[in-house]
Amino acid sequence: MTSQKLSFPRQQARTQRFTLGAPRAFTVSPDETRVIFLRSASGTDRTNRLWVLDPATGEERVAADPEALLGGSAEKLSPQERARRERTREGSSGIVSYAVDAAVELAAFALSGKAYVAELRAGTARALPVPGPVIDPRPSPDGRHVAYVAKGALRVVGADGEGDRALAEPEDPQVTYGLAEFIAAEEMHRYRGFWWSPESDRLLVARADESPVRRWYIADPAHPDRKPAEVAYPAAGTPNADVRLYVTDLEGARTEVVWDRAAFPYLAQVHWSAAGAPLLLVQARDQRAQRYLAVDPESGATRIVHVDEDPVWLDLFPGVPAWAPDGRLVRIVDEGGARVLAVGDRPLTGSQLHVQSVLDIGESDILVSAVAGEDAVEPEVGQVHVYRVNELGIERISEGVGVHSAVRSGALSVVVSAVPEEPGATAWVVRDGERLSRIASHAQEPVISARVTLTEGGARRIPCAVLLPSDYREEDGPLPVLMDPYGGPHGRRVVAAHNAHLTSQWFADQGFAVVVADGRGAPGRSPAWEKAVRDNLVLTMEDQVEALHGLAGRFPLDLSRVAIRGWSFGGYLAGLAVLRRPDVFHAAVVGAPVTDQRLYDTHYTERYLGDPAVQPEVYAYNSLLTDDGLSEPASEVRPMMIVHGLADDNVVVAHALRLSSALLAAGRPHEVLPLSGVTHMTPQEQVAENLLLLQVDFLKRSLGMSGA
Repeated sequence: MTSQKLSFPRQQARTQRFTLGAPRAFTVSPDETRVIFLRSASGTDRTNRLWVLDPATGEERVAADPEALLGGSAEKLSPQERARRERTREGSSGIVSYAVDAAVELAAFALSGKAYVAELRAGTARALPVPGPVIDPRPSPDGRHVAYVAKGALRVVGADGEGDRALAEPEDPQVTYGLAEFIAAEEMHRYRGFWWSPESDRLLVARADESPVRRWYIADPAHPDRKPAEVAYPAAGTPNADVRLYVTDLEGARTEVVWDRAAFPYLAQVHWSAAGAPLLLVQARDQRAQRYLAVDPESGATRIVHVDEDPVWLDLFPGVPAWAPDGRLVRIVDEGGARVLAVGDRPLTGSQLHVQSVLDIGESDILVSAVAGEDAVEPEVGQVHVYRVNELGIERISEGVGVHSAVRSGALSVVVSAVPEEPGATAWVVRDGERLSRIASHAQEPVISARVTLTEGGARRIPCAVLLPSDYREEDGPLPVLMDPYGGPHGRRVVAAHNAHLTSQWFADQGFAVVVADGRGAPGRSPAWEKAVRDNLVLTMEDQVEALHGLAGRFPLDLSRVAIRGWSFGGYLAGLAVLRRPDVFHAAVVGAPVTDQRLYDTHYTERYLGDPAVQPEVYAYNSLLTDDGLSEPASEVRPMMIVHGLADDNVVVAHALRLSSALLAAGRPHEVLPLSGVTHMTPQEQVAENLLLLQVDFLKRSLGMSGA
């Protein structure tokens, strides 16, 4: 291995997977004269600044610089802000998010526990004199006020810093106003808990009471002098937080929003725009029924706008529900075997597209993100495109093989594109199809280049990515195989983007043929493909086997030496592979795995496996272990390295420890690598770097490769 390739783990860790220095979080002003975004100064700088770009000239200027605002002091995060960033998997610092008024003239953000506002035209920023630590400040649409959360209370202050007051204060330490509860943020991707009215005269505010939720305690064994952290964790089959919603005026007068919370306890999405009444999406606990509700802000009464039902489950999608300008409901729905965009009762797309999200709703069209559907002319493995959709038809606006996304206001868009051949992503400001200016990226260029082949494997045409060593020659013969999947719901790994495959390429350069496969359960194919895993997550492992064998005739794969590695669901999948199919898989790196499905959260686990009290046998079959030991293990024993962060509050370390105990009780040797102070992310530079190096060492030893 060359010294250059040895440096890749350190570079990837230092650059946070080459995301530092890249522009992100774009907003386009409605007058089309400003593009707002976040970016750090270099590919190793973690501190994001708030930027404003003039689309006509391409000129950029800083609207808010954390270093200047803090006077050189170190940033300090409250425990609540740390938890919030864990939910969003945010590893950078400085200004990590912001909110704007309707005109995109005023931005608000939290920095080191304080609230700040930035005048985007003038390029000036100032702190607001309010109590903290502040979470999620948001300007009113008219720009006159800023609402925010501090110590569990929803508060409001004038944009000039005057008139700070509480609108809703917690009645109990377990109650918060204006914040998303754990399940909403972790699984529904609802990261906020309050919403301004279009008229700026009141807000919808969520009240979350976590007192029904069972408490877990996460200790730090490396620091026995510290008290364990208490977390309210709703494990499968146990009570969730009690979530209610109120309409609150600017003097604190509140009216509760009324719906059948017993039948539909999940507040999944909220939308409030000038196009219609406040709109809620509420879900049943089993996620097989959901209602779209319009709210009367005066009385709090709701009326049913639409009902969705599905015998398997219903998914949630970014950007919907929402109102079209003419007042019709915009939603994404599974219909006729396809995932379609519907406006009112009319689907506007069909089976050639698999719609993933709504990006913008314009006066004459809707911008969506979509992949090729089951009936597409070409499979377009790994590609994601942007489409304009209306009653007249569908138009693709992104160009070339790649993964594309967009943000739009009026005729002005920012189109971000990543392609397989080039590192990073490009962000272009586009008006009516014409490129005006490119937003600079300061992200580092990787020291290695991913050489990925996107293909399909097996009778099911499983999407796959294959990577061989950069210097591989045909006469080198078959290579040991490393399966490198996520392989489960909500985690698409086979994508037409260069940087997504860098780690896999680095492993390939250590002497492996690396295969990434997105089997059943993974997103981006069809509703039936995703929902095939209901009551049977083990299917995801079977599809790894099918993909492997389907590719063996076309690529130099040595099927006598096959390893698998994964993190989170991928860790579960890796453990499942060596425990139940040791005839195929000969070693596994099992990272942060869910080993006992009863220990994972309600919304995720119950969607796929139902209620553990009703279907205990389903939970046992889909777990790596039960109270009685390993679950349905094969007799042959394969090497396993278990890796887990001791501070993980998502997949708690109990999963790894119980697996180790069950393996020990069964007399099965294994390795355990505990990561002190590490959560479900591994952002620490030395940890992330050495974790890759230790995995390579383990895999080579386990497969009998030279150089181990």
